[in-house]
Amino acid sequence: MTVIAEERSKLTDRYQTTVPRGVRNQLRLGKGDEIVYRTDAEGRVYIEPLRRGEADPALGAFLDLIEADIKAHPDRLRALDGALQARMADLVGDLEVDLEAPLSDADE
Repeated sequence: MTVIAEERSKLTDRYQTTVPRGVRNQLRLGKGDEIVYRTDAEGRVYIEPLRRGEADPALGAFLDLIEADIKAHPDRLRALDGALQARMADLVGDLEVDLEAPLSDADE
């Protein structure tokens, strides 16, 4: 692994630490920003900024998969019939779902 920079910080009695200035600058972090810690099997820890509004790569990949499947097999599409509505009701329980309601701006 090539180390580009190395910074140190110390844990307080409450397991808190300050993100070193060099790391804050590299990640373009400001006060109130959130960071995500990821660990791998070898015990390495990765710190990344959490950017609100960024596309979720897993969701994007899932939607691409759905789109490709629909294009490849349009014959598999079917209307929401009574059996599918019953299955959906089982999945959502007491949550009220109105399929005719328009999507909110956040859901568009």
